[in-house]
Amino acid sequence: MPFTSSTPVPLYWIAHGPADGERLLVLHGGPGAHHDYLLPQMLELSRERTCVFYDQRGGGQSRHDDDREVITWESQVRDLERVVRELALEPLTLVGYSWGGLLALLYAVQAAHGHASPAPSRLVLIDPAPASRVWRAQFEAEFAHRQQSPAVQALRAELAASGLRESDPAAYRQRTFELSVAGYFAHPERARALTPFRVTGRVQQSTWESLGDFDLIPALRDVRCPALVVHGRQDPIPVESSAATAEALGAELVVLDDCGHVPYVEQPDGLFRAVRAFLDRTPPTRA
Repeated sequence: MPFTSSTPVPLYWIAHGPADGERLLVLHGGPGAHHDYLLPQMLELSRERTCVFYDQRGGGQSRHDDDREVITWESQVRDLERVVRELALEPLTLVGYSWGGLLALLYAVQAAHGHASPAPSRLVLIDPAPASRVWRAQFEAEFAHRQQSPAVQALRAELAASGLRESDPAAYRQRTFELSVAGYFAHPERARALTPFRVTGRVQQSTWESLGDFDLIPALRDVRCPALVVHGRQDPIPVESSAATAEALGAELVVLDDCGHVPYVEQPDGLFRAVRAFLDRTPPTRA
C-alpha cells in the first residue's frame, strides 16, 4: 500500500482514474476521519480525471496510536503541503469536502501569505465546514436540534423495537451509524447510502481547539485563484458561511435544493454537473 515518506508520520494515499489524467487532490472531512466514506460516489470525478485521496494524520490508515503529538490545523496544513510536493501534484487543484473544504482554505491562505507552496491553481469546496467560530456554533446547535427531531426519534424507536441488536448485530451497527449522521441530511432516511466511517475524537477535538475564535473570511480576500463553492440548502451548516466564503474568494456559489450536508449522496447529479462545468472552463495553471 502507498504511504508518504516526507510527512512526520506515513500517510496513506491512493489514486483513482486514468494514469495520465488531470489530477485532483480530494480532501476528506472530519477532522480525524478518512477518505473511504467519500466512496464510491465521489469516484464519479475520476471518470475523466485522476482523483488522489489521502487519509489525513490521525484518521483511517494514517492513524498512529503511539503518536502523542497534538494534531492542529497547522500540522494538517503542513502535511498537505508535503503530500502535494511528494506526489508532484502541481498545478494544484484542491477538492475539499466539509472539514476538507476548510483545510483547503487554510492552505490557500497560508500560500497567499508565503507560508505554503505551491499555491492552489483552483479550489472546489463542497459544503465546506463553517468559516468562523460563530457559524460553527450555529451549526452545532442546528445539528443537535435535528438529532432530536420527531423524525429521527421515530427512527430510533423503530430500531429499538426491531430486535436487530440481538438478531443481526452488523445490521444494528449500520442503522446506529445512520442515525448518528441523520441530522446532516435533508431527509434522514438518505443516510442509508452513506458509507460508514469513524472519527478519531482526540484529533477532531485538538484540531478544532487549535483554531480558537477563528474567522477566516477577511483572510480569504487575499486568495487569488478560481474557486467554486457548492452548498446544500438544507445543510445544518449555515448557507451564509458558504455565501460569505464565495464572496470573499470571488467564487461561484451553487446552492442545491432538497440537499443537506452530503450532496454526493443526496444530489449527485447537480453536484457533479456543477463541478465538471467549473473544471472544464478553468484549465489548471501553475502558480
